[in-house]
Amino acid sequence: MDEKVFRAINLFSGRLAPIDWLMIFLSKKVRYVFIFVLIFMWFRNGMYRKMVWNALKSSGVSLILHTLIKLFYFKPRPFVARRVGILIPSKMDSSFPSKHTMLAFAVSTSIFLYDRAYGSMMWLLSMLTGYSRIWLGHHYPSDIIGSAFIATASSIVVGKPAGYEELCKNGVKGNDG
Repeated sequence: MDEKVFRAINLFSGRLAPIDWLMIFLSKKVRYVFIFVLIFMWFRNGMYRKMVWNALKSSGVSLILHTLIKLFYFKPRPFVARRVGILIPSKMDSSFPSKHTMLAFAVSTSIFLYDRAYGSMMWLLSMLTGYSRIWLGHHYPSDIIGSAFIATASSIVVGKPAGYEELCKNGVKGNDG
């Protein structure tokens, strides 16, 4: 199943120049959007500053988990195992987990826990980042899904701040605000 979904997504890689450009952009440059959003939120108010700290802690936890998994588990990247469309060079290390996807989901989930509107937009960007990694031929769908799950879980463990409901009453609108 993983191979079939990968092939269905990667099939058009290198054949649709505007989409190829977008996928390369998402894969290589979208991290700067995440950095910009975190910097912007840092200067809003104290609650958002705490959210930025949680996003950074969650990213750190995700990077540690990424490193540990890569030490003990190896899964060949799609372009190593078979002939696939590959648009930009990649390392020959393990396909699982995807660092790009993990960092994107760690940040977007941390934002989502504080601000559902911004967090939902960032989650969409995270999903597009993961999709771009498949399009480029660097990861299988299961690598992306697993990476998203690990990063989301790390953000939830880092968690909502104590007194989250009180913060919502003071100006932040979540689902319950």
